[in-house]
Amino acid sequence: MALVLLILLLILVLGGIGLAVAKLLLWIALIMLAVWIVGFFARGAGGARWYRW
Repeated sequence: MALVLLILLLILVLGGIGLAVAKLLLWIALIMLAVWIVGFFARGAGGARWYRW
């Protein structure tokens, strides 16, 4: 019984860490999307984009 509780506790802890990492990655993706949209519309001298990719 203790082993089952230990496994359930481990699953809950790892799941919580996974959700926190996923939320962090989502925020990073949203910030990078905003930067890409600004870079798509902002053009430098001569009409060239400010990034090379």
